[in-house]
Amino acid sequence: MPMNRFPIQLRFGDEDSNGHVNNVRFIQFLEEARVRLSLLPLGAEISPAEPADTFRSVTSRTGMTLVAHQEIEYRAPLIYRQEPVWVEVWVTAIGGSSLTYGFRIADDDGGMVYALAESTLVMADAQTGRPTALSDVQIRVLESWRGDPVPFRRSTRSKANDGVSASAGVTR
Repeated sequence: MPMNRFPIQLRFGDEDSNGHVNNVRFIQFLEEARVRLSLLPLGAEISPAEPADTFRSVTSRTGMTLVAHQEIEYRAPLIYRQEPVWVEVWVTAIGGSSLTYGFRIADDDGGMVYALAESTLVMADAQTGRPTALSDVQIRVLESWRGDPVPFRRSTRSKANDGVSASAGVTR
């Protein structure tokens, strides 16, 4: 599975009053990994005319990305330490104007997983904020980063069946 990994250095201020890294910081870790991935050179295979281009530079020419949905599953408390935590990021889905990243926040060796996450972004026109289609270059880049779905403990499909019962109209 194509995957990129980025080290994130923890700061003492990341801890909350419960003595572990605050949940809000996890979302910032995802953002950091997403931005770092978007700044990697595309290379001659994906962008022959401009190998130094990045996903961010290609995207900024056609619009912007907006976060539409984020889901995170916390697996273990993360305590402040000197060693960085590693964020793995890959693409799990590509739509007409959207893309979904999968994430895993873990130790360097992958032995301890602290969180799994998914973020869906929508390409939008910078002037109107309306969704715009992904370009051919964007799709090629995203396909090169494509991997498996995020292995959440509970799949999205099973969550859809847990809300309101259609026949009884009550929450289970």
